[in-house]
Amino acid sequence: MSHIVTIQVEVRDLEAVKSAARRLNLKEPVHGKAVVFETEIEGILVELPDWIYPVVCILDTGELKYDNFNEQWGDQKHLDQFVQTYCIEKATLEARRKGYSVVEQPLADGSVKLTVNMGGVV
Repeated sequence: MSHIVTIQVEVRDLEAVKSAARRLNLKEPVHGKAVVFETEIEGILVELPDWIYPVVCILDTGELKYDNFNEQWGDQKHLDQFVQTYCIEKATLEARRKGYSVVEQPLADGSVKLTVNMGGVV
């Protein structure tokens, strides 16, 4: 049986954040503080390509805090790619923790289809 799933993202899993960063060839995320629009915020810092300031992942709330100044300080596509990759990594980690296999298929529109095999036919 197949299902279509819509995901609203909350970034709460450090392992998935680190896996997404590795997959995108980003620096290893670290715990620290960053200034986001004149406010110091503590969390997991993710440095995106060509972004002036890091994205701060607040794992307790699932929020991402960042300031790309309407894309003048960082291209939104890099954040979108990180979030998409985080979702793929998180879903894959959870499926594998339950003993399921996962097949990933990139689609022409840039989205990704994940097929989770729960022991039956994929």
